[in-house]
Amino acid sequence: MKFSNNYILYPDNKALEQAIVHYISMLADDIAEETKPDTKVTVPDNFTHTRGNFEQRRYNSNILESARKTLESKLTEELRKQEPLEWAALQNSLGNILAALGQHQRDEDLYNKAIAAFNNALRELDQDNKPQDWASTHYNLGTATQALGRQLSDSKLLKKSIDAYTNALLEWTREKTPMEWATAMFQLGLTFHTHGKLLKGNRTFQKSVVAFKNALTELDADNTPYELAFTHNNRGAVLHHLGESEENPGRLEEAIRSYETGLLVCMEQQLPIHLAVMCRVNRSTARNVLAELTKDSALAEEAADDFELIIECFTNALQPLCLKHCEEQLSKARAMVEAFSGGAREAGQT
Repeated sequence: MKFSNNYILYPDNKALEQAIVHYISMLADDIAEETKPDTKVTVPDNFTHTRGNFEQRRYNSNILESARKTLESKLTEELRKQEPLEWAALQNSLGNILAALGQHQRDEDLYNKAIAAFNNALRELDQDNKPQDWASTHYNLGTATQALGRQLSDSKLLKKSIDAYTNALLEWTREKTPMEWATAMFQLGLTFHTHGKLLKGNRTFQKSVVAFKNALTELDADNTPYELAFTHNNRGAVLHHLGESEENPGRLEEAIRSYETGLLVCMEQQLPIHLAVMCRVNRSTARNVLAELTKDSALAEEAADDFELIIECFTNALQPLCLKHCEEQLSKARAMVEAFSGGAREAGQT
């Protein structure tokens, strides 16, 4: 079956930020000072948190290529022999830089080089002696493999991503490292969702729902508002597709509630308006699916009203393809209102 379109949100990539900081620490003081991000000027960007796991927002994009060249120059065999853990740390940083470049350029080769860098690091890391470094490297490997698997629609890569996150969770437990555990659960949810769409498998979707539900147990609006909103939105996206796959109105109603919770967090915590709009677009799309499944003209009319409002009031907060999606969904909702209302009138006349 063909699933309806919905929108996933991605949190900040702390591993990528650490990789950039690692690179900056190698520079001369005067150059490092010039490289620091300008926190005084904020440039509006209504695409943030929508591009993927390797988006970086704090630095000029040119920093990635510069970091790549510097890190690659440091990775000598002599360093590996003398300081294997430092060599592994450099491989980790390089892997994140390469994956960010791969995402930016949609370059399969760069992603593969990132995956190779993480595997290189793992050859020098021991789970018993360096459990946290070992776990974080598996997490990084999982994220790069997930991104490439999503780009190529490759189920084998997505399975490898799941395996890598599962390895990370051997050390990142809820009891010892709750936030790392929640982060890995969030990424497992993303991976299972993408994998489920390829497999058209309800069981995989259900695993995604569970993973997101696990992540929610360690998130709250005061300390992790972005992550909380994104997890509710993304859980809604999985339930949305599961409801379509099962033709289950209950799943779709649950998806709508999850989207609404994500929207509420965005509004209450004053997150950037485009994030709230994305949650709202998802909610209205799910309402359209539910209206079509239940032939509910009132619900279709509600979805039409919401899409009309989104288009009229929030055009500047929409990506071009998302605006096109909203226009198509508005036309669909209006057509359903006409069709279902007409059917109801005919039933009343008989």
